Amino acid sequence: MNDREGNRMPDQGRQHASVREAERISEAPPVAGPTLTARRRTGFLVTLVLGGLTAVPPLSMDMYLPALPEVTGALHTSAATAQLTLTACLTGMALGQLAVGPMSDKWGRRRPLLIGLLLYIAATAVCALAPTAPLLIGFRLVQGLAGAAGIVIARAVVRDLYDGVEMARFFSTLMLISGVAPIVAPLIGGQVLRITDWRGIFVVLTAVGIALTALVWKGLPETLAPERRHSGGTAEALRTMRGLLADRVFTGYMIAGGFAFAALFAYISASPFVVQEIYGASPQTFSLLFGINSVGLIAVGQINGKLLVGRVSLDKALAVGLCVIALASAALLLMATGVFGDVGLVPIAAGLFVLMSAMGLAMPNTNALALMRTPHAAGSASALLGTSSFLVGAIASPLVGIAGEGTAVPMAVVQLACALAAVACFLGLCRPWQHGTGPTQEAEH
Repeated sequence: MNDREGNRMPDQGRQHASVREAERISEAPPVAGPTLTARRRTGFLVTLVLGGLTAVPPLSMDMYLPALPEVTGALHTSAATAQLTLTACLTGMALGQLAVGPMSDKWGRRRPLLIGLLLYIAATAVCALAPTAPLLIGFRLVQGLAGAAGIVIARAVVRDLYDGVEMARFFSTLMLISGVAPIVAPLIGGQVLRITDWRGIFVVLTAVGIALTALVWKGLPETLAPERRHSGGTAEALRTMRGLLADRVFTGYMIAGGFAFAALFAYISASPFVVQEIYGASPQTFSLLFGINSVGLIAVGQINGKLLVGRVSLDKALAVGLCVIALASAALLLMATGVFGDVGLVPIAAGLFVLMSAMGLAMPNTNALALMRTPHAAGSASALLGTSSFLVGAIASPLVGIAGEGTAVPMAVVQLACALAAVACFLGLCRPWQHGTGPTQEAEH
């Protein structure tokens, strides 16, 4: 497969040969492939563990969302400063992945993961005791740095076990499991606030971290064989990442996915104030609406994995998802600026539901398409994917509150800008009409 502009992609031939080999193996009869059967059985056993690991970000942030207005009063701070507690956690998760990804390529998946989970437990427990907003922001940063281990290593384990169509389908399955977290997290947070204050939420998160650590210790085997590990240090890790970024198509999927995630995080960061402060909903109503939106994301993710993958090219599914996100963001901006008059909560909630649902096409397909190009450095590639998403999301978070708590316009502006940037990166860098990157394209040939 040649790039039509003559650009040389690092390890491109080897990457696509790996994809074709995975497709050939996946089509073999079960009786002729005991190794494949073992891989599928292993994948089934670790699916729940990987789902729990990918649930760390929504648990850490979404359970805390209903408490944001309370935090502003309890710590005597502004809404913008309270939102920085989200930004700090997100920034930590972004930067932590840059370190954990290469570490997992060098030392395997289990050791860095367990260390990260133990640090996450300690940082979360300290957040429950933070007396001031600056200290809470600082400990949320540490919490994010430690929680990054679960995110990056979960994606790397998927890349260790699967390729091609199987990997795309597994990412959609993983979204079903991990997608339960954004549904139940704000619901749990709202109920916790009925019996205690915002600090109790961090106590619950500490208990979740302890349970997840025990589950990983017992249920997640090492998936990166010693002969596949990188022996180099920081210099080699940097060279690997530089080589990945030199692949224009990989970088395009990475940036497009990052901007799509930023549009999602603009919603996560601003919706507590938009729904509760502007439209007068209770924390419990906000939690219910947030859960409904997450159901939409999960449902579309399952449609992607069960119906579209193998029938429709991943690039086409991704294009539809990005376009719907852009259209939903534009509609939200028109409603927020009063073009349609005083629309009330229901139309705004409907627009947010459509935006969230479209993420079920954008998120699993950007991950699968990018990781298919990087079988030789799954940890580093996963780190770059996660870091770009979380950094762009961290930048978007404070922007949604720049005009105060009385308007939803900044949220809609940030969402639309991020959606348009994602579409531009997808078209300008990935150029799906020039190559066959997705597993279905390989199958079609």
